[in-house]
Amino acid sequence: MSEKKNRRTLIGTVTSDKMDKTVTVTVTRRFQHPIYGKFVQRQKKYMAHDPDNTCRQGDRILIEESRPMSRRKRWMVRDIIERAV
Repeated sequence: MSEKKNRRTLIGTVTSDKMDKTVTVTVTRRFQHPIYGKFVQRQKKYMAHDPDNTCRQGDRILIEESRPMSRRKRWMVRDIIERAV
């Protein structure tokens, strides 16, 4: 009985595809500052596993949390939402 737990998913943009089976994804989140009320953007980079090397720089993709695959790689590419022009 293997039940899949609800895993976190994030949407981001591929910033690097130079590695084999790995892409670097930048995820931007927008939130309201708790004191000043101004909207602030923060960016974070994630390494994601891309087993078929299908992602290209500039693509918007959906990544999902997974088991650790290397020292920094803990996410997997689930879907390509929008291709780069």
